[in-house]
Amino acid sequence: MDKALNLPNLLALFRIALAPLMLWFLIGRDNVLFSSWHPSWLDYFAGLIFVIASVTDFFDGFIARKWEQMTKLGAILDPLADKMLILAGFLGLIVIDRASIWAVFLILSREFFITGLRVMAVSEGKNVAASMAGKIKTVVQMFAIGFLIMNWPFATTILWLAVLLTLYSGYEYTRDYFKN
Repeated sequence: MDKALNLPNLLALFRIALAPLMLWFLIGRDNVLFSSWHPSWLDYFAGLIFVIASVTDFFDGFIARKWEQMTKLGAILDPLADKMLILAGFLGLIVIDRASIWAVFLILSREFFITGLRVMAVSEGKNVAASMAGKIKTVVQMFAIGFLIMNWPFATTILWLAVLLTLYSGYEYTRDYFKN
């Protein structure tokens, strides 16, 4: 097997494939295939897909470190898969009117800005490893998406907490970039 096509990278590719599938369950409520389904079943399937994708996010990183299978391809695929999953979740939630467009705008603006900053840092040979705040914000964003998909209590509160953590971790990345 090609070193780049290792298990962690295959898990990241799987996560990339799950993102549009989850989006389809969120926004496909008018699709003829789902005409006989109760909307809650679409939420359940979207939620299940999201949980599976989120779990693969943990395992691809864990396996890559544990089995020393970290690759350049993986360094690209893992954050791409994360961003696609977050983007699909938030866009779908906006379409079904469960997420504040302002909260999503702030989160996605930070994500695009920091992605650009990370690309610049890599081109300058700087370290771009995720900070602890960045990892925590990803987890809280995932909880927010999961709660919003399932329409559970406190989902909006968790979303705004995710916004605060997202902006704070963005501040940390920016500060560290300019400090180095």
